[in-house]
Amino acid sequence: MTDQRDSGASMRTLKRVLIGLIVVVPVMATLVVAGAWGREAWLAARPIAAGSQETQPALIARGAYLARVGNCAGCHSARGGAPLAGGMPLPTPFGTLFSSNLTPDAQTGLGAWSNDDFWRAMHHGRSRDGRLLYPAFPYTSYTAMTREDADAIFAWLRQQPAVKQAAPAHQLGWPYRWQSALAVWRLMYFSPGDEPVRGESLEARDDRQAPLARGRYLVQALGHCAECHAPRNRLGALENAAGLRGGWVGVQGWIAPSLADPKAAGVQDWSEQEVAGWLRAGWSPRASAVGPMADVIADSLQHLSEADARAMAVYLRGLPREGSLAEAFEPASPAQMDLGRQVYARYCVDCHGDRGQGRRIDGQAAYPPLAGNRAVTLAAPENVVQMLANGGYAPSTAAHPRPFGMPPLRQVLTAAEMAAVATMIRQSWGNQAPAVTEQEVLRLK
Repeated sequence: MTDQRDSGASMRTLKRVLIGLIVVVPVMATLVVAGAWGREAWLAARPIAAGSQETQPALIARGAYLARVGNCAGCHSARGGAPLAGGMPLPTPFGTLFSSNLTPDAQTGLGAWSNDDFWRAMHHGRSRDGRLLYPAFPYTSYTAMTREDADAIFAWLRQQPAVKQAAPAHQLGWPYRWQSALAVWRLMYFSPGDEPVRGESLEARDDRQAPLARGRYLVQALGHCAECHAPRNRLGALENAAGLRGGWVGVQGWIAPSLADPKAAGVQDWSEQEVAGWLRAGWSPRASAVGPMADVIADSLQHLSEADARAMAVYLRGLPREGSLAEAFEPASPAQMDLGRQVYARYCVDCHGDRGQGRRIDGQAAYPPLAGNRAVTLAAPENVVQMLANGGYAPSTAAHPRPFGMPPLRQVLTAAEMAAVATMIRQSWGNQAPAVTEQEVLRLK
């Protein structure tokens, strides 16, 4: 009898808890959504910085330069489509977004927008019609841009040919397609920059600090480097954007290595001239830009002025060192290493050398050494597997117009062979990195 009474009391307690949750959870969710929209109403009602209506040639030219450095065309120009007309698919873990039309078409682009409308989009992440913008458009970084620079970019955009092209509807799953869900996300993770990172208009107290401040502005705001080079949480929010500790580049399958770790992509041990030159060339005897970074160099950073390239170099060299912890790993099996050597001898040795020393042509470094190459010894193997599968192509730039490339091998190598040669490279000539498994290759293929 006692056991039955205890069981009945437990069931009644459980029922009360469940009823409470059924009542409380919807109420709490409603309060959170109401609070998020209340905050959005408050942000929308705040006064904005005064803008300029000028369209002088100097302002337009400056806008063209800033749009290049900010790489607007990189996301707003679909492959094979008109420049800046939008429609480019942007896959995310939450669904596919499509970039908007930035041309001055009145119906489908920015033709009916004012300077203030454009500033709200850049600074507040809000469209002209009041819609909240998804942070695939990097207003989380652009919010630190100066009003003067935003006005200059908009002045240049208004001079571009108008293209009538509506962007496809976003393809997002539940609940990400709801504006209320986005309002809650912004409540948790986004605050408009009330005091933007100062740009070229900075009046530095010490002239020696001006390049550092300019570099910080270019990296954090205009260049929005953290959007790739910083980690994100499960909801896609940046974590410690200023730290630039590395991140996953969308669903493209590449890692944007840490810029704080000299063993990854940090440049603390490079000279200022080396960093500035690499940003504009995409290549140096120390490293080549490949994958998504090659596109950034080709479309954007090669157009940096010398002063801005040096300013970015000053800032990037000054990032605090945050070395990654060396993880213990087991050496690859003799069978995998033997297979890797066979593949390397057949497909790699002619360019990269039998000791991983690379190759020079006409006295110039042409194919990079693999011995001691930090690009192939990152703890995560995604980048080296991507280069094996899809090839490695440095950008063609004014400073380095004819780079040497690596052909893709996905059509001639099995997943096991690709894993083996990647492992062999990562564990030869003094390189120390974990073995690559066949499953890791298959996930990327």
